[in-house]
Amino acid sequence: MNLTKITTLSISLYTALLSCNSALAQQAPTHEYKPDGYNIVTVETPKDVRFHVTGLDSDAHGVIWVATRLGEVWYLKNNTWSKFAEGLHEPTGLLVDDDGSILVSQKPELTRLIDSDKDGVADAYIPVANEWQFHDNYHEFTFGPVKDKAGNLYGTLNLSHNNPDAFTMGAMGTAGGHRGFAFKVNSKGKYSPYAHGLRSPAGIGASPKGEIFFTDNQGDWVPTSKMHLLQEGRFYGHPVSLIEIEGFTKEKVQNLSLETLEAMSEKPVVWIPHVEVANSPGNPEWNTSNGKFGPFEGQIFIGDQTQSNVFRVLLDKVNGKYQGAVINFMNKFQSGNIRAEFDVNGQLWIGQTARGWGAQGGKPFGLEKVVWDGTNPFELLDIKLTKTGFKLTFTEALDASTATSESLSAQSWHYHYSGNYGSPKKELTQLSISNISLSNDKKSIDIALPLAADKVVQIDFPGLKDVNGRHVSVEKVYYTLNELIK
Repeated sequence: MNLTKITTLSISLYTALLSCNSALAQQAPTHEYKPDGYNIVTVETPKDVRFHVTGLDSDAHGVIWVATRLGEVWYLKNNTWSKFAEGLHEPTGLLVDDDGSILVSQKPELTRLIDSDKDGVADAYIPVANEWQFHDNYHEFTFGPVKDKAGNLYGTLNLSHNNPDAFTMGAMGTAGGHRGFAFKVNSKGKYSPYAHGLRSPAGIGASPKGEIFFTDNQGDWVPTSKMHLLQEGRFYGHPVSLIEIEGFTKEKVQNLSLETLEAMSEKPVVWIPHVEVANSPGNPEWNTSNGKFGPFEGQIFIGDQTQSNVFRVLLDKVNGKYQGAVINFMNKFQSGNIRAEFDVNGQLWIGQTARGWGAQGGKPFGLEKVVWDGTNPFELLDIKLTKTGFKLTFTEALDASTATSESLSAQSWHYHYSGNYGSPKKELTQLSISNISLSNDKKSIDIALPLAADKVVQIDFPGLKDVNGRHVSVEKVYYTLNELIK
């Protein structure tokens, strides 16, 4: 083993990462943004416990369940914390199953925790799946599980970092055993690899329809963070896991051209601009609170560990395929937001850890929740692609005098797919907005602008006001334009 070579490579990668982050740092929002009526409440966690929340769910009774990075499971009931389980290996996901048992993803195993004697403490730790390989690498996390409508469970497996036995084509690698894969455990308990090409897929979620989505973190072969629809047998861009796919060898994978790999890769539902929105996004969480969380019903909320913020995903379906937009929602949380969960009362709980990577929020760990006081905010509610541009819908009626071209601007770009650690914006182009029209209810505007597929379109609207004179707290949205309307 050439330790000098390995150390030099590690330093080079780390230096490149710092340089990339430094160059983009000025793009990060520095001001506080939050919609009117929404507030962050800090939740007291167990005293003298390093409460790094890496798994989070709630049950039908409003009990909050937490897995901590240091291997414990706790629950909050009647404002009292109780420890349910301990001794797990760095769990990074938790699900309350339909029967009340707790499923936890730890590094080497998906485990079911059962309290058979009903004393409030788990007395059975039952293996559900462990067919992947864990090589004792710090970066080999297991995320999930989530469940679809048929009762199948899904999880994702992180690639390794600085593992001398791993096959690498950049910063991250695999020593085999389904690293960089998503997996499925069917309703009968059978494990199978499900999809491949994942890098650091720290967030996985199930939509109300039972469709499975996941986020992946920016890095080598991932030009900026992104969210995908998870589909069986698909390839999601990071090439090293291909060595476990029939017909591929290490040599063949290394010789594949960038053009071939990019053509094989699934397009993300949304690109998530680096630093401006997120560096390390967590799980997508759907707001199905029936109005208890305000006007954003049905939308996806995701926390980010590095930026200590929460952003929204606004889905659009064009030619039968998902695409859509991301927009910031709130920032200035106390730590790194890696887990999100809506409870039965319509409160958005945020599980937090800064781990070794740090976060804008200065605290190393914690738990907070976002609550709504009933005030209707003035914010962008939704965006949809049209044949000539976009329709932007707001939560309140607009002041018609501000719905002019002077109030908006737009630009577009794309990202470069490669083994480099992230990508700058390529072919950044200012777009001319024309033909702005206001809807009869004054809540929507249609704008016309040049459209081209495979671009990210940023639309800024700082000049818009509602009929009460309010400006939005977040004035830009980023739409991933994979497809034009046919």
